[in-house]
Amino acid sequence: MIDGPNPEDDDDIDMPTGPGALVLFSGGQDSATCLAWALSRYAWVETVCFNYGQRHAVEIKARDDVRLGVARKLPALGERLGPDHLIDLTSFGKLNATALTSAAPIQQGANGLPSTFVPGRNLAFLTYAAALAWGRQLPILVGGMCETDYSGYPDCRRDAIDAMQTALRLGMAWPELTIETPLMSLSKAQTWEMAESLGGERLIDIVLEHSHTCYLGDREHRHAWGYGCGDCPACTLRANGWTEWRAQAAPA
Repeated sequence: MIDGPNPEDDDDIDMPTGPGALVLFSGGQDSATCLAWALSRYAWVETVCFNYGQRHAVEIKARDDVRLGVARKLPALGERLGPDHLIDLTSFGKLNATALTSAAPIQQGANGLPSTFVPGRNLAFLTYAAALAWGRQLPILVGGMCETDYSGYPDCRRDAIDAMQTALRLGMAWPELTIETPLMSLSKAQTWEMAESLGGERLIDIVLEHSHTCYLGDREHRHAWGYGCGDCPACTLRANGWTEWRAQAAPA
């Protein structure tokens, strides 16, 4: 089991005091879980989202619904939730016509990387997030990067994140800056488990109904694991994780 506060009564959660955090918050399953994780640990939490011309831009709207759901259904966590920031990176997204920033087909590339890989995306996100965090006096960045169940993106690996953390600390003369990646070593099934441990069925319902993962931006088809096309790599990972988690949670 993944340790966390008692999800059955979030009024009993002993909220911490200390530094604030900035969550890289796309509105997807992983970042929604990271948001709850950060709210359970830090005194003040803000969120940042990036519009890079993503094909599934519906996730930008989804983040508002997730934040509202947390504030309403998990008030003891939601009271620590600060403002959301949207940063326009559409010029960055236009540098390469990937399957996430154009209508290009989703497939495996000859270089061994999926066509959904946006070169330097997480590196750019972390740079902009750190610059924002500097002005907001939030020394903790929280991202949903994962090198276990993921789509093969090299900038999701912890060694890449560690390198960015070192560069940002040095380049900003900010040794306190820390990049937290709570999902880094978790499977998608364990991410569902973490969400339940943090917010119980209320958080699971928020993730199911409001978070968005599908690369094609499909909000028409509702599955047991949430909305999506059901066929793209993001949907497949999410669906498989849900199925595995539910099977593990089922009584023998």
